[in-house]
Formats: sequence, structure tokens, C-alpha cells
Amino acid sequence: MKRALPVAAVVLVVFAVLVLAAGNGDSGYRVRAVFDNAGHITPGEDVKVAGANVGKVEGLAVTRDKKAAITLRIDQPGFSPFHADAHCAVRQQSLIAEKYVDCNPGSDAAPELPRIPDGDAGAGAHLLPVARTSSPVDLDLVNGIFRLPVRQRLSLLVNELGTGVAGRGRDLNEAIHRANPALRETDTVLAVLAEQDRKLARLVRSSDLVVAPLARKRRQAAHLVVSSATTAQATADRSADLAESIKLLPAFLRELQPTLTSLGTFADDSVPVVDELNAAAPQLDRLVRDVVPFTRAGTPAVVALGGAARTGRTAIVQSENVLRSLASASENARPVASDLDALTQSLDATGGLRAALNWIFFQTTALNGFDDVSHYLRAGLLTNLCSSYATEPTPTCSARFTGGAEPAAPEEGQAGERTAPATPSASRRPPETIETSAESQVLGYFMGP
Repeated sequence: MKRALPVAAVVLVVFAVLVLAAGNGDSGYRVRAVFDNAGHITPGEDVKVAGANVGKVEGLAVTRDKKAAITLRIDQPGFSPFHADAHCAVRQQSLIAEKYVDCNPGSDAAPELPRIPDGDAGAGAHLLPVARTSSPVDLDLVNGIFRLPVRQRLSLLVNELGTGVAGRGRDLNEAIHRANPALRETDTVLAVLAEQDRKLARLVRSSDLVVAPLARKRRQAAHLVVSSATTAQATADRSADLAESIKLLPAFLRELQPTLTSLGTFADDSVPVVDELNAAAPQLDRLVRDVVPFTRAGTPAVVALGGAARTGRTAIVQSENVLRSLASASENARPVASDLDALTQSLDATGGLRAALNWIFFQTTALNGFDDVSHYLRAGLLTNLCSSYATEPTPTCSARFTGGAEPAAPEEGQAGERTAPATPSASRRPPETIETSAESQVLGYFMGP
């Protein structure tokens, strides 16, 4: 039961679609087309648009003014509605006088055909007037005028035609136009030509302008025709290869499309560059013109350079061993160069080179003193307790600038005794003068007291 339910649902859906389709077919779009003559048209004949069957002839009737009214039912969607510029004609479908109705629904720009109101014949259908229809005369009727007694009857009709159509020339003209679509189309063509007479006159003048040069160069034109014939013959001889090329063309075009897309993108991106080149074109043109004298003047120099190159070639060949030795030496000097690079980077980072140059400057300044008499050496004479030569350490003297030395320890047997320090004389410098900083003493040595 569970499997049968989906199948039943599908069947019901299909049946509903068929019923709706049948209902839509019964209520198709209807057109009541009025013809001068609808001979041999019967209900059920085809209604075609551009060769496609779109409906059927539903019924025939006669209007009050003795015209044939054919009701057309348009069943196929997409071929309705019919517009005010629509046109229908009775056509011959076979040699046994079978007919069909050929229609053109018109353009969407025109309004839709009016609907026949209730109470009138064909109520609910859309009315196509007799002016938008045509009924061609069958060929068998035309050939029938050559048989008796039709020929005699035609003579009577022609003789009495003037009397019969007196005062109805316009109606006769319209009937003839509707009976022969070629005349109607001819009128349309003539109307279009009348509207475009100026363009046609300009076309004739332009043709004269084109034909005149061709007349002057008729030999070249004839040669072109002969060459075209030769080319056509060669093409015909290679028709198999040409067919193979055409067969491969779609695949080639598919592969070419991405390249053309990229090329189009490149062309779009190149527009600014081309614009700038266009703006720079005058300067480039002047540069090209100026290059010509420059190249002429530079030709002797280039020739001389060529001679020097031939001479220098020998020297370059002979210097090959030297270059190899230089290459080997540079390879061996790479560690030294690395160390030297590290040294220079360190001197540059720490300011060592600047300090060395400052030392040289200040040392030169210190040693190169001069007065009004001559140059002199900056020197200081030290006269104190420590200026005399001694072979043993002096308790109060030290070789360091930071202070005096500690007194010597007493010898054995004199541990309980202490030697009293000597009292400095008045001419000696006080001890605090000796214990000055090393920097002050160095500056005093170089710069003087």
C-alpha cells in the first residue's frame, strides 16, 4: 500500500495536466478573419504561422456585405494575441485544391485586435478586417478562362465591366489588391522607395564614385577576378583539408576564447599607457629625428672603438693568468676581509676611529706647544717627597695616582714599637695634593699648570 500511494499520486497529477491542457485547447485564442473569397476552405483546415501549425479553422460564415468570415482557433501558446498589423491569407496546400490559412500575428508594438462584443456575430473572437486579408485566385480558375464557354462569358464580363463598376473604382482597386498579394507588396515596396528616394539618389552618386575608379583600373579589376578564380580553384583542390580545418575550428575557437578574453583585459588595461604614449608621441618623434645626426656623428667613434676593441682583445687574453691569480688571491683574502669588515663595523659602532683621531689630534696639540720665541715641549717638573730616586719603597710615596702606599710592617723584635711619621716641612706640598685623580694629573701633564 505504501508503494502504491506515490504511483497513484503521479497518475492523478498527469491526468490533471492532461485535463488542463485539453481545457486550454478548447478555449484557445479565436480570430474572426473576413475574406473576399474563402473558396475550398473547410472547417478543420490548418492555421499556420511561419510554416508551423498553430491551430485550426473552427467555422465559416457569410457577413451582411457578402464576405466570407472564417473563425480561426489558435491552440499553440506563444502565437497569440494577434495585433492590428496582423495579416492572413488563404494558401494552396496541395494539388487537389486543399487549402490552409497562413497568418502573421503582427508586431508587439501594435495594439491587439479588438474583441467582438456580445450580441454580434462571432462574439468573443477578435476581429481581423478584410483589409488585412487576401484571397489569391487559384491557378485552375485562371486556366479555365481559355475553355469555352468560360472564355465567352469572360468577354461578356469585360465588355460589361465598365457599366458594372461605374462609381466603384476604389472598391474594385481594393478587391484587386486583396486578390493579388503581389500588387500589395509592390505598393509597399514602391512606398518604401518613395520614402527613401534621397538615400537612393545618394546611393547612385556614391556608386558613380566607386564605379569611376573601377573603370580607370579595369585591368586590375579583371586581374582580381582572374586571381579570385585561381584562388577558388586552389581552394577546391584542397577542399578536404579545408573541411578538416573547418571541423577543427570550433575546438580551436574554444581554446582561443580564454586568450582573447585575456587579450581584451590587457587591451583595457593598456588604454592609460597608450594615452600617455599618444601624449608623448611628439617628444618621441623629435627624439627620433634628433637621433639621426647623433648616430651620424657617433659612427666614427664607434668604428674607432671597434679598432680599440680588436687591440684590447690581445691584452685581455694575455691578462687571463693575472685575473686568475687575482681571483685566487681574492678567494684567499675572504677570511681577512670578513675580519676586517667586522673590525670596521665594531669601530664604527663604538666610535673607536673617532676616538683614535681625537687622540692623535690632542697628542699633537699637547706636544706642539709654542710661544713668542719658539716651540717648546710641554713638561712638568715634580718636586716633592717622591721626586728623589730611591731604591726602597717610601712609605708615603706610591706609583699609583689614586693615593699613597701603606707604611711597611715592622720587623721582628719591634712589633710593639711604631715609628712616628716624619713631619713634612713647610716647603713640601700637603698630602692631599698628591691624592688627586689620575685624569686631572694627565690633563695637567699635557696642558700645563
